[in-house]
Amino acid sequence: MTVSSVGAASGATVAKNDAQQLGQDQFLKLMLAQLKNQDPLKPLEPAEFLGQLAQFSTVTGIQQMKGAVSDMAGALRASQALQGATLVGRHIVAVADRVNFDGVSSIVGRIDPPASADTVDLVIKDASGAVVSRTTRPVVAGAVEFAWDGATDRGLRAPRGEYRIEALFTSGGRSESVPVQLESVVTSVALDPASGSISLETNHGPLGFAAVRRVK
Repeated sequence: MTVSSVGAASGATVAKNDAQQLGQDQFLKLMLAQLKNQDPLKPLEPAEFLGQLAQFSTVTGIQQMKGAVSDMAGALRASQALQGATLVGRHIVAVADRVNFDGVSSIVGRIDPPASADTVDLVIKDASGAVVSRTTRPVVAGAVEFAWDGATDRGLRAPRGEYRIEALFTSGGRSESVPVQLESVVTSVALDPASGSISLETNHGPLGFAAVRRVK
């Protein structure tokens, strides 16, 4: 930061403080004028006067609190951006339901079914929604890890492209879905200036920062 920019920032801070102080001075002047010019036969009630003071204090406190929250949010966004930048080139395990199959590398991931689950069905669909692969795995203990090499139920090899992956666990004859955690590589990090959210670009597409479960 240059000397001129430091001076400009300092000037902006002083101007902001002066503007806040000016508002307080104006309020006090108005209150004094109100007391001076009040009707002697109808003086201002003490309760009303104190109520106006309390209202002004509340508004000032809210403005200060909003400024503090805004500063805190800015610091949090900066911290998340730095954390996201350290993930570039790293392997992560994140919740996702879409994969980009390159026709060569296997799709690797894991599923955390509930303890009551008996089996887990891993279902892979193509862009049209047609099922290309469905495998059933028993749930022994802990997470169920999987790897799909592109083999279809017809004994063919799936072409490269985007696929949707789902996991359904069966318990007591009932089937319910459970999130799938896919392993991917982070290629870049993007920060949305409007919302402040962080997006991780991976070989399987964009992922939210909150979707990350593990970093390898």
